[in-house]
Amino acid sequence: MSSRITRTLTIAVFAASLAACSSVPLDQSGSGGAAGSGSASTGQIMDPFNPQSPLAQQRSVYFDFDSYTVPDQYRSVVEMHANYLTSHQSQKVRIEGNADARGGTEYNLALGQRRSDAVARMMTLLGVNANQVEAISFGKERPKALGNTDADYAENRRADIDYQR
Repeated sequence: MSSRITRTLTIAVFAASLAACSSVPLDQSGSGGAAGSGSASTGQIMDPFNPQSPLAQQRSVYFDFDSYTVPDQYRSVVEMHANYLTSHQSQKVRIEGNADARGGTEYNLALGQRRSDAVARMMTLLGVNANQVEAISFGKERPKALGNTDADYAENRRADIDYQR
């Protein structure tokens, strides 16, 4: 009986240690969570106001049609920004939710708000102080792409991370 308990506990500890390992790819800087002010070994600049920084280049989280769930492929982008914000407590961001042109104004405002709230919630779960993050919606009022193709619609279904000066 105690052998079975020992074996079960060993398996549980092994599973927990595997779960602690990230299955999400690291951001392109390769800094592995040292996204504070840049990693000396990689030479990456981690400054949201510097156009060469990944923080400035990767500010949008794109969503599937009629969805406000952050897709797995954008989790590393949110993590990168969250790492920066946790190490820069005085920095604030505004998450701007957007929707494509399909649907009514009120519906798209609500959907954009849910998208910005989802990104903001993920950041706070990653340790960002809630006072650093404001979530708003522009609905369909601020499109990146002006056409009406599927690619244009996809470009407009997003939440943008806007650093405040």
